[in-house]
Amino acid sequence: MKLVLTGAAALMLTAAPLFAGGIERAPQSLGILFEQGNYAELSFGGVDPEVEGRDIAGFRTGDVAQGFGFVGFAYKHQFNENLSAAFIVEQPFGADLLYPTAPLPPNPANDGSPVLGGTRVQVDSTTYTALLRYRFDNNVSVHGGIRGSYAEGGVTLDGLGYGGTAGYDLELDGEWGTGYVVGAAYEIPDIAARVSLTYNSPIEHDFRMTERGGPLPVAFVGDYTVKTPRSWTLEGQTGIAADTLLFGSVRWVKWSEFEVDNFLFPIAQGAGIPLVELEDTTTYTIGVGRKFTDNWSGAMSFLYEDSEDGLISPLSPTNGRKAVTLAAIYTQDQFKITTGINYTKLGGGDLGVGETGNKTKVATMDDSEAWGIGVKIGYNF
Repeated sequence: MKLVLTGAAALMLTAAPLFAGGIERAPQSLGILFEQGNYAELSFGGVDPEVEGRDIAGFRTGDVAQGFGFVGFAYKHQFNENLSAAFIVEQPFGADLLYPTAPLPPNPANDGSPVLGGTRVQVDSTTYTALLRYRFDNNVSVHGGIRGSYAEGGVTLDGLGYGGTAGYDLELDGEWGTGYVVGAAYEIPDIAARVSLTYNSPIEHDFRMTERGGPLPVAFVGDYTVKTPRSWTLEGQTGIAADTLLFGSVRWVKWSEFEVDNFLFPIAQGAGIPLVELEDTTTYTIGVGRKFTDNWSGAMSFLYEDSEDGLISPLSPTNGRKAVTLAAIYTQDQFKITTGINYTKLGGGDLGVGETGNKTKVATMDDSEAWGIGVKIGYNF
């Protein structure tokens, strides 16, 4: 059962980083805290999404979502029976979108939108988390720590759909932000059961922003705060038969507090029109893990995230998702290798720009998809 436990925990991170709500690519799980003894792991992989549709003029947008890779590292140290610590490096937030520009003269048979062509979003971040966990004798444990995040990015709005704002460009210089993590868990070792609840605080980055273009022919440079959202994650697992484990999670993210509080864009568009506007998300995951031999285990999980009503932003052109992940776990002596593959069906919808509650439809995105593959190599010592 121990092999299934560790394999299922690895599954929830290996191939899962995909298009979540907002710009989240990984669920920031703390599963490494529950590994046995001293443990180190390296994870890496890639994602190939396909997101496309048509603008209101009938032109194909082309594939606007760019593929991306990810890499992570984590180390857990067991000081004694009760106290342990962990250090995690990961890339939980990111975005890479580009709407192809329509060729001249525009042709509906070709990819490229005159309504949104040239619009792009790029966000890169790396997060470092240091944690302590203390386990009491009654199977209750508490965990917490600090999280540092380095992020940078940029946004360009272009195409006829943005009207007088077309050509607006925002660049965010790399900057650090800090937050904290706190949570608790309860375990019943006899049946391999555990439930944990973790709170991730928001992280504020005081970016140096440079804005250009649009209807204002001057560049503006200033310091503005961008806050990544807080989240709650409830994770659980339990043995349901010999060598068989049921696991799942519920994750809520307050994306409504993720705001880009810049200067020129609100002036150009009018009060009440944010550059970035996202809805809160709740994501559900359920899966089963099974030990087949002394060396091989496998797992399968399903994920569901509901879609939102109304028009969605061209800067986040997917709406809800359903996903399945398959993983194979091979264990030999102190090594454990997990390979996972993920397929995600991304919901589509109508894209809109303009004032909150009074947006103008500019395009319709089809239901899209993404494939991801990941590998995690772990070592106990």
